Parts: sequence; C-alpha cells; structure tokens
Amino acid sequence: MKNLLYIGNALSSSNSTVTTIETLSAHLRETFTVKIASKKSNKVLRLLDMIKLVIVNRSNTDVVLIDTYSTVNFYYALVISQLCRFYNIKYVTILHGGNLENRLKHNPKLSNLLFKNAFKLVAPSNFLKSVFNNYGYKDVVFIPNSIEIDNYQFYNRNIDTINLLWVRSFSTIYNPELAILILEKLLKNGYNAELTMIGPDVDGSLKRVKELAKSKQLNVNFTGKLSKLAWLELSKNSNVFINTTNLDNTPISVIEAMALGLPVVSTNVGGLPFLIADNINGLLVEPENADAMVKAIIKLKLEEDLRNKLVLNARSMVEEFSWKAVKPKWVALFS
Repeated sequence: MKNLLYIGNALSSSNSTVTTIETLSAHLRETFTVKIASKKSNKVLRLLDMIKLVIVNRSNTDVVLIDTYSTVNFYYALVISQLCRFYNIKYVTILHGGNLENRLKHNPKLSNLLFKNAFKLVAPSNFLKSVFNNYGYKDVVFIPNSIEIDNYQFYNRNIDTINLLWVRSFSTIYNPELAILILEKLLKNGYNAELTMIGPDVDGSLKRVKELAKSKQLNVNFTGKLSKLAWLELSKNSNVFINTTNLDNTPISVIEAMALGLPVVSTNVGGLPFLIADNINGLLVEPENADAMVKAIIKLKLEEDLRNKLVLNARSMVEEFSWKAVKPKWVALFS
C-alpha cells in the first residue's frame, strides 16, 4: 500500500467550509495510507506543521499531494515542494482557484520551481488544464472533484414563487452583493421572490451584504455556515440556484446544485463555461449584470420544457463526478 502525505488547509473546524483535503483524503484512505497537514488556523503554525509532516515521514512517503492556490497558500505549496525536492520525494500539485493564471503570468520563476519539478499536475477542471497547457505545462492530468452522488436527492422543481439559493463563502471575488440586486429587481418586476444565502464570512463581505439588504428593505435569509446535511435539507425549499462570482474555477457548490435538480444560472467566467453548457445544462450570463441574471431566472420560470431539459442534463453530467467514477483516475495516477 502506497503512503501519501496530503498538504493543504484542513480548516473546517475553524468556521471555514470543508475543503478538498478533507474530503479527498477520506476517499483516498480506502486505497492508500494518508496523513494530512494542517488543521492549524494560525498561518505560521500551519506552515510549520506542514514542514514537520514531510520531515518526519520523509523516509516512508511515496508521494506528497499539495493543494495549490493563487494567494498566500501558493507560498506554502512552494516551500513544501522544495522540501520534497531536497528529500527526493515525488510530489503532485493539485491546482485550485480560477486566479492561478496570475501566478503563471506574474511569478514565472517561482511557478517554474513549483510546477516544472512536480511529478504530475492535477487539474480539477479542463479550464485549469487548458490554462497550464497554454503556459507550456504539458504534464497536467484532469481529475475532477468528486461528490457523494447518492447523498444528493434529485428533485425536479416547479417555480411558482422564485426561491433563490446562493451557496458560497462570503468573499468579494464571489460578488455576493449581486444576489441582493437580483432579488430587488425580481420584486420590482412584480415577481414573488425569496433569497437564501448560505456560507461563512471570509473578508467582511457578509456584513456589507447584510447592510445592502437592509438599506433596500429586503428580507434575506442569511444562514451563516451550515453543515452539508443542513444545507442539502434547506435546498429542498429552493428552485433556482444562482452563482454570482467574478472569478472561479469549478465550484463544487454548482456541481452539488446540479446533482440536486436545481436549475443553475451562473456568470460566464473562468472555468464555468467548461462546466456549464449554456442552454444545455444551465444558463450563463455576463458577470456583474443583474438584469441579465434576472432575465435568465424569469426564462427558467416561464419555460418549463427548457427548465426540465437543463436539470436532467445537469444531473446526468454530474454523475461523472461521483467518487466511483473519479477513484480510478487517482489510482491510475499513483500506479
């Protein structure tokens, strides 16, 4: 049995959303021995914990997996990758976030140190795979994020009152304010509409969005962070999923919405057109355009045949994201 180390931010216990390291490591333990770091919320202690894991296990580790993001976590990945090179341990970078291209563009030397020396690069979307291919990184393997498909009960919903659902961390790049503007415009156009927004605050956006809703006298259901089971249960009361982001890769929340039978209206940015085929399994609109989003939502309400086609195609597509379908790709990578 191969021994894996998995480096990333396992911070769900610190009021953050569950991350890939927590879900993927659990699945990988079915086939491999997996140790992870780190659960520490302090950034310095987290890095030290990651370093310690590699050093302590250097003699009996086959591969190190490294979650790689575009922000400060990029430097965690860089440090761990060079430590792996020092100890001659194979490492795999798992690419995350729609903004990684900025690192390739603005930090080419550091990017080369990290990515050129990797055993493999794993991209959870064909969007990121194409970005890295364009910058000369050819050894990129597409392995999508997985979901427990059996946990997502499919409902084909009617739309009388428009019950909007937004699920994401409250962060500026995800443009949560747009959801408030969409609700406002639907109500002004004479539609009965409600909005539920689920997710933890990241950068103060939650306070700003609540203040915006209050200033417009809109009644929005802000739940804060919920467990997976809790938000899946709450989703039964919704009938349209909106994704308002300005920057993204392949958001798992959109995949989950598709699995549930929620018709998806999303901004057409980053990796989303690689996930959503417009008018085939969802609707895409230009970013920061509340009018376009409202028009798409009304279209879903009025055109039942289109709505049925979208949700059935979406569910069929996300069956490919089940762990049963994804597992062989990871096994093949390590073999």
